[in-house]
Amino acid sequence: MKILMVLTSHDELGDTGKKTGFWLEEFAAPYYALKDAGAEIVLASPKGGQPPLDPKSDDPDAQTDDTRRFKADEAAQRQLASTVELSTVKAEDFDAVFYPGGHGPLWDLAGDPDSIALIEAFAKADKPTGFVCHAPGVLKAVRGPDGEALVNGRKVTGFTNTEEEAVGLTSVVPFLVENVLSANGGEYSRGPDWGSHVVVDGKLVTGQNPASSQAAAEALLQLLKA
Repeated sequence: MKILMVLTSHDELGDTGKKTGFWLEEFAAPYYALKDAGAEIVLASPKGGQPPLDPKSDDPDAQTDDTRRFKADEAAQRQLASTVELSTVKAEDFDAVFYPGGHGPLWDLAGDPDSIALIEAFAKADKPTGFVCHAPGVLKAVRGPDGEALVNGRKVTGFTNTEEEAVGLTSVVPFLVENVLSANGGEYSRGPDWGSHVVVDGKLVTGQNPASSQAAAEALLQLLKA
């Protein structure tokens, strides 16, 4: 079982002068859920190397057992520091792909031709794909095998407009995940803000927020075992 995880290379939070990147819990929880299940994990990002960490996800109140485990795991830290360039990976070499969120992906992965082509290749091969929190936003320009938006007519979730409003970034982000999924024909659903909510439609897994990270990875594993 070989699984690709794709992280952002984008670290600027719009024109606020603040930093962004990937969200630590959304990487660590799926990473260990997949690894503990015996998966071989390859990490990739558009630029390769160390992906930027959203500093807010490193705050003390954002820590979980998985993030603490990661901070004590030198091998995992070395692996994260040396992600391969996204342009060099092929869907045919993997059984599934998982995208952690954070705000960074909205700026780079949502319009990245390599990311779009990669997800389309996974979908065409009917392999499981997982996205959590802001990562469902990277499906914005992805087409399914029928030429329609990949999420068209599919049950999906992602970071809610009210969650974005709660973190004060509604007017900073390039687009709102909930709006884009709905505009592309997705049957968007949501749970309570900040609670775990995961939706599975065929081989497509989406999770609403950081609290959904582990459950989204476990849903991906169930598809691989099926």
